[in-house]
Amino acid sequence: MKNVSALENIHKHGLFGNHDSKDEIINIKEIKDILIYQIVKYKKSLISIDKLKIDNLNLPQTLLVSSNVNTRILWMGPDNWLVVSKNREIEKSILENLSHDDFALTDLSHSRTILELEGSLVDEVLKKGCPLNLDGLDEGKCSNSAFHAITITIDFISSNPRKVRVFALRSFGESLYHSITDACLEFGYKAE
Repeated sequence: MKNVSALENIHKHGLFGNHDSKDEIINIKEIKDILIYQIVKYKKSLISIDKLKIDNLNLPQTLLVSSNVNTRILWMGPDNWLVVSKNREIEKSILENLSHDDFALTDLSHSRTILELEGSLVDEVLKKGCPLNLDGLDEGKCSNSAFHAITITIDFISSNPRKVRVFALRSFGESLYHSITDACLEFGYKAE
């Protein structure tokens, strides 16, 4: 059986919107074939997270992200993290470093749609549908919010150039994609 992206028949490559004679447009791509795990520390657990590592990364504190070339760990709430990785051995790394008695692990790999937006106008696009104050949210931070009433997680990957990943439930993938691309039309965008 083949895994099919929620945007398989929606995401079309090319230039769209007001892209003529513009030096700066927004790049949009769908992130596929990536592993996503949710880690939750049990309330009864007394273990300290300070020395725990997954793929040589610490579990981050409030609104922060730990990252290396293959893996990003996003803080999702108190004692709750999202591990996003290209490393096919990430589940093994998690299971070796975290005890079943202290943590719950859930595979969310096929339950999310991820859009990556890049360019100096990314914040302007997000402001069109997201109530979050983006000031001070830069590289290495993350936040939960909404975009046109769709619950999202935003991972701020890079400040220069501005690059973010927007996560939503797979069932809202099409609606999120149309909302984001519609917000990009004014500036022009390249879908990769």
